[in-house]
Amino acid sequence: MVNDKSEHYLTDEQLEYFRGKLLNWKMELIKEGNEVKDMLVETAPEPDIIDSACNAITQTIELRTKDRARKLIHKIDDAISRIDAGTYGYCEETGKPIGIKRLEARPVATLCIEAQERREKLERDYREDALDG
Repeated sequence: MVNDKSEHYLTDEQLEYFRGKLLNWKMELIKEGNEVKDMLVETAPEPDIIDSACNAITQTIELRTKDRARKLIHKIDDAISRIDAGTYGYCEETGKPIGIKRLEARPVATLCIEAQERREKLERDYREDALDG
């Protein structure tokens, strides 16, 4: 893992750009979560069982969405911590640069493309073995 500031492939300006991008993303997720919370609080009793069932399904979907957002906020916080630690942008498995294009597309990425592809192949193989066995 590269920790020496002079060896970083990302400039201070690029790191601040990604910090800003991550913080904005986090604020959007928090805002959306508050909107979901307000929606869940404002629900009134439904007049019939079908309306109740529809609202229950809607609330379940919204709660799943909120849980995904919570997990993403955790990943965002981890990415910001990596910026602070000087390890942002480097693959957790290989220590190689993840690449600016990949970080632009997925700022919380922790693996370079090659390591991500290896991990996905292992997961596919594991699922196939589980289905066969």
